[in-house]
Amino acid sequence: MNLKALRQREHDLKAEGTALLDKAQKENRASLTAEEEARFAAIELELTELAAQIASAEQLADRRRAMQTSTAIAGGVNLPHSQIQVGVQRESLDPRSGFASVAEFGRAVMRGSAGAPNFAIDARLNAADPTGFHREGGSRDGYLVPPEFRDRIWELVNAQDNFLDDIDVEPTSSNVINDMVDDTTPWAAAGIKAKWRNEAQQMTPTRQNLKPRSIMLHELFCMVTATDELVEDAPRLENRLTAKSAEAISWLLDDTIMYGDGIAKPLGFFNSPAQVSVAKEAGQAADTIVAQNVVKMYSRVLSQGIARTAWYVNSDVMPQLMTMMLGQQPIWTPPATGFQNAPGGFLFGRPVRFSEHCKTLGDKGDIQLLDLKGYYGVRKEGGTRYATSLHLYFDYGLQAFRWILRFGGQPHLSAPVAPANGANTKSHFVSLDERA
Repeated sequence: MNLKALRQREHDLKAEGTALLDKAQKENRASLTAEEEARFAAIELELTELAAQIASAEQLADRRRAMQTSTAIAGGVNLPHSQIQVGVQRESLDPRSGFASVAEFGRAVMRGSAGAPNFAIDARLNAADPTGFHREGGSRDGYLVPPEFRDRIWELVNAQDNFLDDIDVEPTSSNVINDMVDDTTPWAAAGIKAKWRNEAQQMTPTRQNLKPRSIMLHELFCMVTATDELVEDAPRLENRLTAKSAEAISWLLDDTIMYGDGIAKPLGFFNSPAQVSVAKEAGQAADTIVAQNVVKMYSRVLSQGIARTAWYVNSDVMPQLMTMMLGQQPIWTPPATGFQNAPGGFLFGRPVRFSEHCKTLGDKGDIQLLDLKGYYGVRKEGGTRYATSLHLYFDYGLQAFRWILRFGGQPHLSAPVAPANGANTKSHFVSLDERA
């Protein structure tokens, strides 16, 4: 079977296995029947074999692509056939495709757009895109951005103080991630269990409590309009197209990871069923945070991730946090260096980070205790050049530049976790209810 057929077979087997588990759950059975168990074991065995076949097929496809001969272009000039290097992509020969800056590239795109005054296609544009035009989604008015400039925007996005460094993020070459997850705990009724046994006693197996999960990668774009004067001003355009666009992309990614509703965008943890919300104290005044709020929030975070947690707060709450006492003991402390490098400090030993995404004092979300590794994100990378990298478009009627990327995500947990002992559920994400 070819790679496509192998992947389809893998998808079909996983669907069949899921159906067997769903049937047992629907019929309130604690285990599969003997016939179902035999079929499930056969599915697992075939999936293991398929994984190896898919890996081999993907490696072969990669080697085939690497050995394809490309006409190397540097600075818009075709290299002689004798200088063509087999197995070397044009972007590795000149990652800028002959352009000195993204601003210079932008001006070339403007002049090379249909209907532009002084219309002329710069030969270097064809070095960025082997076919000259980016055609994904029916678009015929854009050029693929040279690799160095595509990477630059991601470098600037990642350079921001954002959630991307802390969440569990992976690259993918697909627009949809379909997999099976197991969010059970060692003490739950279902899932993998360890057991004791007597000498020679038969061992009874346990299995993962797998649930299907599908994550769609949605498009995020940043469009920047530019006047003719700005387009001709390379330094200002450079800043507009890289630093400012990266700031805007970073802000929206963070805000969506926190508050996304899952409709045409990723599902944020704040609006997900996985979040734990702690109620205010009886008689608590509006727009206040008291020590008991913080104590209860701390008790509701999953203990496995407590060493990774941080408090995310609106700066409006700091006057109350910095003077908060539990008995005679302050629960907020500055860093070891003192107030000189504070200003966040520590609350119950965990770092406090200011965030403009947090709500104002008194609203739900003004203070949150988060283990961001509990959030799973995927960003588009790899695969074909057209579908996998940041692209810069020029919409001539608007004189606009647009960056497009794909990102998807949702919390690892589908719901808060029930503890082994006690009634209060726990999560990677804990917030305080509104105090109006």
